[in-house]
Amino acid sequence: MQIYIVRHGETALNSKGVLQGRINEPLNQSGRELAEITGKAMKGIHFDCCISSPLDRAMETAKIILRESGNDIPIDTDDRIVEMDFGDLDEKELTEMGEDGLDFFYAPFHFAGFPNGETIQDVCDRTQDFLKELIAKDDGKTYLISTHGCAMRGMVNYLTDKPGDYWLGHAPYNCSFTIVEAEGGKAHITDIDKVYYDPGLIVDHYNK
Repeated sequence: MQIYIVRHGETALNSKGVLQGRINEPLNQSGRELAEITGKAMKGIHFDCCISSPLDRAMETAKIILRESGNDIPIDTDDRIVEMDFGDLDEKELTEMGEDGLDFFYAPFHFAGFPNGETIQDVCDRTQDFLKELIAKDDGKTYLISTHGCAMRGMVNYLTDKPGDYWLGHAPYNCSFTIVEAEGGKAHITDIDKVYYDPGLIVDHYNK
């Protein structure tokens, strides 16, 4: 069983480096082009199933990757893999939280959470519930999961060697993959932040 977990392509809000949680922003042109390049490079990978966050940027990324990789399959959605709820900070810069905002990157499990939003533990609980349920199917299929940066890190946190290092050095890059292999209900990560495009195209909008 293989699970390819991808972060969506770039959006206009990504390019500004602001927080983008439940704002339903579409991909920008760069985001679409990167998803197309990624999909073309993944020709030969057969996906049996695709599950996406219901937000447009994740859905559009999944559609493009499936189309360009030659996989004509439907896309299901699951609310558990939607992006973190940034509450009152959605569409704003993290610096607007002052010193408290630093914990989001540097001590995320001690971060008190966003006003009227979620904590990192909230994100871990719901995304890991999704992944563990998927792994328990043990159906030998190959899945494409289209999600978001913070949600991706939370989803696989319990499978990493250092779960205390939530961000693993940085936020996931647009159209980068974490790949999980599972058998008999047991899972392990085979790749983190794998890109199927020229690494020179990587843009890190949220370098901590």
